[in-house]
This record gives sequence, structure tokens and C-alpha cells, in this order.
Amino acid sequence: MAMTAGHDDGGSAKPADNAAAATRSIAISGNRIESRELFAADREIIIAHGDDSYRLRLTSQNKLILTK
Repeated sequence: MAMTAGHDDGGSAKPADNAAAATRSIAISGNRIESRELFAADREIIIAHGDDSYRLRLTSQNKLILTK
């Protein structure tokens, strides 16, 4: 199964960022997504959950930090 992902953080991105945003496919195996696929282009992604946005960051020590 594949999932389509783009970079949309609820409108706080600059117009130039929206124009450069790309859609990509991410493989899902059951309920598992490989983090290297999520962080292929950036070290931070935005997760939209209802009306809220969360930032998932990959640190220099290869750890994950999720913040609201």
C-alpha cells in the first residue's frame, strides 16, 4: 500500500515553499512506515491532526522529537 504525502503545515508556509512542495509516495507495510522515507528530503515534517499541527523532527543524534 502507498500513501501520498505533501508538505502542508496549515498555511504557515511561505508562498515560495508552497510552489516548491512536491507530492511523493511512501510505502506502508501494515501499520509501519520507515522513518527514512518520511525524512528523505527534510529533517522535519508537519503532521496535521484534526485542527492541530505537530512537528516531527529528526535530531542530530538520530532521535525523534514530536512537538505541538
